[in-house]
Amino acid sequence: MMLVLGLGNPGKKFEKTRHNVGFLVVNEFRKKNDFPDFKLSKKLAAEISEGFLNSEEIILAKPQTFMNASGRAVKMLNKKYRIKNADLWVIHDDIDLPLGKIRISVGRSSAGHKGVQSIINEIRTKNFVRFRIGIKPEEKQNKTEKFVLEKFKKDEEKNLKEIIEKTVEAIESAIIDGLEKAMSEYNK
Repeated sequence: MMLVLGLGNPGKKFEKTRHNVGFLVVNEFRKKNDFPDFKLSKKLAAEISEGFLNSEEIILAKPQTFMNASGRAVKMLNKKYRIKNADLWVIHDDIDLPLGKIRISVGRSSAGHKGVQSIINEIRTKNFVRFRIGIKPEEKQNKTEKFVLEKFKKDEEKNLKEIIEKTVEAIESAIIDGLEKAMSEYNK
């Protein structure tokens, strides 16, 4: 059993912001792989969809806490489903990577990402899989917090669909062909 978790902020206001790219990816993964609609579990502080891919049971989750408290939901999900660290896959934005780049990593620090740091703090380990999706702007930003909560610009939206599809493919590849093979293919 695997937990594939998209990070973001709940609510319409944040729907298409850079910080919510994790939500956008798990939404697309759910649709593409014909998983049921997400259902809110107040007890787990997350929207959940469960299904199978390549005979692997997968729980898709979108924490309904705000980004900086994502770890609370992850801790509750891990407890309920008894997820091993290696089977926790977190999908999130990364301001250090150029727009559209994907990096799959394991056991890395949060590098300042507060949602990831919240998870590390709550589950007391950094030994989980991360699919980091680049959102780095072309020109330097003074206020990172403001930038990540902005919606994608029109010219970026053109690439957004492609980025989401590429990340879904990377997740599927990692599930079907193994993490190492997916890393060698997508960490370019």
